Amino acid sequence: MNFLSSLEAKRDGRSLSPETIRTIVADFVAERIPDYQMAAMLMAIFFRGLDAGELRHLTFAMRDSGLVLRWPEDSRPVVDKHSTGGVGDKVSLPLAPLLAALGFRVPMISGRGLGLTGGTLDKLESIPGLTTAMEPARMVKQVQELGVAMAGQSQAIVPADRLLYALRDVTGTVPSIPLITASILSKKFAEGLTALVMDVKCGSAAFMKRAEDAQALAKAIVGLATDGGVNSRAFITDMNSPLGHSAGNWLEVKEAVDCLEGHGPADVVRLVVECAASLLVQTGRAVKMERARDEARAMLSSDKPRTIWTQMIRAQGADLNAFEQKLTLDSCAPVLRELRVERAGHVMAVDARIVAEVVRDLGGGRLTKESAVNLDVGLDRLAKPGVRVERGETLCRVHALTEPAADTALRRLHDAFVIGETPPAARELILGVVER
Repeated sequence: MNFLSSLEAKRDGRSLSPETIRTIVADFVAERIPDYQMAAMLMAIFFRGLDAGELRHLTFAMRDSGLVLRWPEDSRPVVDKHSTGGVGDKVSLPLAPLLAALGFRVPMISGRGLGLTGGTLDKLESIPGLTTAMEPARMVKQVQELGVAMAGQSQAIVPADRLLYALRDVTGTVPSIPLITASILSKKFAEGLTALVMDVKCGSAAFMKRAEDAQALAKAIVGLATDGGVNSRAFITDMNSPLGHSAGNWLEVKEAVDCLEGHGPADVVRLVVECAASLLVQTGRAVKMERARDEARAMLSSDKPRTIWTQMIRAQGADLNAFEQKLTLDSCAPVLRELRVERAGHVMAVDARIVAEVVRDLGGGRLTKESAVNLDVGLDRLAKPGVRVERGETLCRVHALTEPAADTALRRLHDAFVIGETPPAARELILGVVER
């Protein structure tokens, strides 16, 4: 195949044939197409888009770049949840063991940090000893035994997405509806799912900043997933403020454990419960959402999800003693500083984009494809919009590698918090639902 001709065709807005798309994906995985040429193709797709047929063929070509999980006969539905990524979005961590406790099988194939958003794999790898690299047979075995596994794309499972994911992050092609859709669904189709629930973020720190773009992405994902035989639903959720009280890999794991132990942040718990309830309804395990929410809340308040979490991380190599010890530490970063309120009032807004940029620049995210992520830096005790604060109280804490890095973060974070005299209007967390 003449790749340059295909690149020029897409640059000029012409459609690529199914055979061309399959060949491009196969050649890129086989390293017959260099990164710089694939980066140009990603940019052409970013500007020119993909039609419905191209998107479908790209998604399935990416899925077929590796193995598709096959499941033994079992009454437990195979389900998953995926988020388009947000600041402080650790919902997947407590949700996965909750779903297993509710009687689902959950083969959660996740990604690393992309753009300003934290990645589930980076969070998990802040747990001492834990590995997210799993061969397909091992993943199926663990899910059959425990109900859940959380892993990344390997050479065997969706290798095309793993390679494209890293390249998109550093080429300015992240917020593309067809590329996001193909990335997400190639992984989900490879999991052999019965049902999928999506969390599509919308706001200043989301890939989709406008409501209409988030709606379009949700419709693209739900439509293609449903056509591919996976019962799908998407929630559109607010990402103008951080989710929960922490942003940063290890700090978010601590907050996820709080959720499993019954004292997580209200907004995180709400999304965990909503996603679990939706999957109960989507798979016919419940008829109405309110009854499904009650079932999910009751299970989350029990010991079972926390027990399954411990079993899961042990099965994936975690040193449980080191993990439990790390949970007791106030900070794992060398420097801990506080941002304090200069005048009393109500927190009117917390700019999630500034928070995300600060966490990234502290070392908690990636600036280039090769960037190493520090798993212990970040922010916690983030004040939420609506709370009353008095002068001298803490708006957030900065976990940094050096004093100068902490000083820079504190200066920038002053602009993230808006303090006013009166409480702001109540924040709508769930902005809409998309289903076929």
